[in-house]
Amino acid sequence: MIALHDRLRGGMWGLLVGDALGEPYVGLQPEEIPPEGEIDMKGPPGEWVAVVPPGTWTDDGAQALCLLDSLLTCGRFDPADFAARLIAWHDEGLWTVDGQAFGIGWQTKLAIQEMKRGVEPERAGNVRPEGKGNGALMRVLPLALWHRGDDAALVEDAHRQARVTHGHITNQVCCAVYCLWARRILDGQARGEAYEGAIAALRGLYGEDSPYRRSLEQEVRPDDPPVTNGDGYVVHTLNAARLALEETSYERVVRRAIQLGRDTDTNAAVAGGLAGVAFGASGIPERWRRQLRGRDMAEPLVESLVRWRLGS
Repeated sequence: MIALHDRLRGGMWGLLVGDALGEPYVGLQPEEIPPEGEIDMKGPPGEWVAVVPPGTWTDDGAQALCLLDSLLTCGRFDPADFAARLIAWHDEGLWTVDGQAFGIGWQTKLAIQEMKRGVEPERAGNVRPEGKGNGALMRVLPLALWHRGDDAALVEDAHRQARVTHGHITNQVCCAVYCLWARRILDGQARGEAYEGAIAALRGLYGEDSPYRRSLEQEVRPDDPPVTNGDGYVVHTLNAARLALEETSYERVVRRAIQLGRDTDTNAAVAGGLAGVAFGASGIPERWRRQLRGRDMAEPLVESLVRWRLGS
């Protein structure tokens, strides 16, 4: 039985390691990705030029740390505080390894501009009403790890954190699915059982005839076999995690996510966070944890999360 503290640490380190592992392969087509056994922090062989040093987390990891920092500081989800941290990330490099934000998604950038103009945080994500990118899903895991409320409260906060940058209902639904799935894995359920339980719970919370339920059934289509081309569409990213979580170890999960190509850092961060919860921090290869840049900076925040959840 994997201990709760190991699962909590595993979730955060799994997200950060997956993000850093996937970063060198961003934009590559699946056929350009090296074989599974050759995927590593150093990136693909050949004439590829690194954007950042190997082992660096991207906007995915930095925004997740902003969210966790906000939750631990405020003791609740506070959209204004979270928005301020996103702005500080964008402008000042908060929770980046080298003090400068990079990899900023277009919708996130526009939403931050809206918030800097004074738009309320939970309305800023409507700057592109039809936008369905994965920028809210990629960072939401800390909410599930931190949350002590019931499923209804967790779902509402998952919706609210999405609305800060990605207001479309489908983005909110995918974040809710992911949080309920992560919660059940954190409680020790098997990955498949946890996913099925999350969907059943969400259907009960959404009822029969709400726009959220319609999005769940008609766009997310949670009972269908997962289909993805590895791109940044939020449903494809959730499906990438569903596919990758079929694997038998953290290492195999994140490598499978990367082999999907295209948005490799986010696919590996989203899948890697869940895999870290499932297999624990002890299941993440030590060599990858050593190669992760900024780990000394992130560790106190991760340990604060553990103390919060354990009540110590």
